[in-house]
Amino acid sequence: MPYCYPPDPNTRKPVFTPPGNSCDTHFHVFGPPEVFPFLSTHEYTPPAAPLEHYLKMLAVIGIDRAVVVQPSVHGLDNSATLDAIKNSNGKFRGVARIDDKTPKGELQRLHAGGIRGVRFNLLDRPRGNVTLEVLDRCVDHIVEFGWSLDLHIDMKNLLGQEKRIRGMAVPVVIDHIARVKPAEGPGQPGFQLLLDLLKLPHVWVKVSGADKICETAVHGYYGLPFIEVVPYAQAVIGVAPERILWGTDWPHSNNFAPGHTPNDGDLVDLLAQFAPDERIRKKILVDNSATLYGFA
Repeated sequence: MPYCYPPDPNTRKPVFTPPGNSCDTHFHVFGPPEVFPFLSTHEYTPPAAPLEHYLKMLAVIGIDRAVVVQPSVHGLDNSATLDAIKNSNGKFRGVARIDDKTPKGELQRLHAGGIRGVRFNLLDRPRGNVTLEVLDRCVDHIVEFGWSLDLHIDMKNLLGQEKRIRGMAVPVVIDHIARVKPAEGPGQPGFQLLLDLLKLPHVWVKVSGADKICETAVHGYYGLPFIEVVPYAQAVIGVAPERILWGTDWPHSNNFAPGHTPNDGDLVDLLAQFAPDERIRKKILVDNSATLYGFA
């Protein structure tokens, strides 16, 4: 079972200063495993990444709010996610993992605990994906709560699920720019579909996961400084700036390559390249996240 590299502990203060009430809409809490155990069937072993470590990083980069996303290694036990929300002084919301057998009473408990969405994987890999029947039933169950559906989906599956996404009865958030492949250029069919889907009022995109997207080496370091993603982020922002979200993806799980770990301060400055216009950055960092996740 592969072990992940930990996040960069020396967070750099970004050059760009985020506006007040800015939100990191995508981070994970892992463990600590002696308090919140990992599933025995987890596909990778992340470093312990407790809330306290994240809060220290957040203070350096100047972000006030956040959305904690339940990682697959904790399965359907959302305890670590709920604990992070509870200890945030009202500054966090959450995205949970459920299945079609999760009882309504549990959904109500999750909502009361600050959960505002659910997440599923639809990736071109053998394990960890939700079945489409379960996905559809879960969507039916969350409509009354006003939650969104986070899809960790890649280009191949985006093409395959176009009709399903178009017909969704809840807001659909496409994580990590749908794992676009920079080497295939902006004309690749999946990315052109993503731009078209963004014209629908219920489709959102997170400009996050740059380290998962970029593939080339710069100055000997794999992927850094992730400039390959810039034109793709700019393109989705250009279509629907009112439905674009930003996230660090801390602590950058599934990172198995030495030298590939991003510094979260650099990711803030990367957003300034995505959106040079200060008004658009405020939409992405403050207004959009408040709308979708119910911040004041």
